[in-house]
Amino acid sequence: MDSTGILRLIGRKVQITLAVAVAATALTLLLRSIGAGSVVVFILSAIALAALASLVGDGTDQLGQRMGSGATGVLQSALGNLPELFISIFALQAGLVVVVQTALVGSILANTLLVLGLAFFFGGLKNGTQRFGAGQTRLMSTLLLLSVAALAIPTLATAPGGPDAGHRQDLSLICAVVLLIVFAASIPFSLKGGPGAHSEQEKGGALWPLPLAIGLLTLAGVGAAFVSDWFVEALKPSMATLGLSEEFVGLVIVAIAGNAVENVVGVQMAWRNKPDLSISLILNSSLQVSIALIPVLVIVSQFIPGTHLTLVLPVLLIAALALTALLCALIVYDGESTWLEGLALIALYFIIAASVWWGPAITP
Repeated sequence: MDSTGILRLIGRKVQITLAVAVAATALTLLLRSIGAGSVVVFILSAIALAALASLVGDGTDQLGQRMGSGATGVLQSALGNLPELFISIFALQAGLVVVVQTALVGSILANTLLVLGLAFFFGGLKNGTQRFGAGQTRLMSTLLLLSVAALAIPTLATAPGGPDAGHRQDLSLICAVVLLIVFAASIPFSLKGGPGAHSEQEKGGALWPLPLAIGLLTLAGVGAAFVSDWFVEALKPSMATLGLSEEFVGLVIVAIAGNAVENVVGVQMAWRNKPDLSISLILNSSLQVSIALIPVLVIVSQFIPGTHLTLVLPVLLIAALALTALLCALIVYDGESTWLEGLALIALYFIIAASVWWGPAITP
């Protein structure tokens, strides 16, 4: 197949995303080589990361369509968070533990509050009250509550006077292993089309040849690894220049840069009156971070000299996670959503973001 045929096959959306990814990556590399300002490099690398994350999602979907909707969910669990994984590893190597912790929590908050809120808001404005499978969403919200509890307990148990004081690293490792066991147990269930998978798969567009899907996924993954390094390298000096706090950078900026474009699809599905698919996409993204990505990073950090990621978090982040999981569970429990419920989720996200705006600024 010639290049014209390939471009026609992948569609206009992927063509535009690929062009943005290539242009932003090339510009980032050029600006780094000539010693351009860190803020410009940071912005361009964030754009490149967002586009590469979208391409990873496209390649994953193409592979998943050959094996069914359940396999798509599993593949997205394994591959969909590659950019966030790379960003976190490079940030840990740079000693930015607070940024990593807040970025991981921020990813859960951004998906569950901001993206789900936007989906409910725009879906409700266009289609009125939307109804979805209550049983599936209840199970997803239950797993989300479990993951939040697993993140909260190490903080409470290792506090001064707590039964595990002085053992934050050991308890974090135990919780990480337990969460990975839950994640592994969910894979067979997901392959059968349970809540770990997409409840329905968006149809449309031709199926790509297998070498094309694997090639795009590989190139996007390798590109994300390089760009993540550049992104983290420019992160600290650019945020110091802008006077932003580590907590705000991690909770809002890094979290959104890692997966914003990927989750736009969830909002699009709600707009098209496909709330089951929308909620499955968005909440599964939160679950993948909480029961897979975070535990993996806790374990991987043990092999990074001088830096160990633990599940002991600031009380504010624990409270934010708990409120988010509870509000989400209450809203989806009845199997219905309205634009006002979406607005409530968005409002809580902005309140949490504002709560870390005035934190101590990053120093160069």
